[in-house]
Amino acid sequence: MDTRLDSAMRASDHDRDTTLARLATGYAEGRLDRGEYDERAARAAAATVLGELASLTADLPALPAPDRATPVTRAERDRRDLRAWLKEWLHWLGGAVILTAVWGTRCLVEGEVATYWPLVPLGIWAAVLVAIAIWPRGDADED
Repeated sequence: MDTRLDSAMRASDHDRDTTLARLATGYAEGRLDRGEYDERAARAAAATVLGELASLTADLPALPAPDRATPVTRAERDRRDLRAWLKEWLHWLGGAVILTAVWGTRCLVEGEVATYWPLVPLGIWAAVLVAIAIWPRGDADED
């Protein structure tokens, strides 16, 4: 592409923001003093074409590219899912302890053993956890 055409192209808000970010990084790294930063930032905000923006950062290094997340393998995703599922069972166990304590306290206060009502919410919760484990995931990337 002809750089003369690029430099005459109208600048977008994103282009100005990117230039301001490079200038701010240059100032933070000590490459620009405060006065030079202020002058360049004002010129960047008023720039209308890409050539004006390019001249403001020509003597500064480019910002590093953002880190791209490495793709997660199926085995790693399965390990994460298993850890999350087991953690959910720990939550279930905590809920069982609390509900059983409430049931036991009520039985003590009333002086008789009542029906173990925590079985209903705990059973439903356990059924959901088992369903999560056996339900097909329908992964789009399956071979």
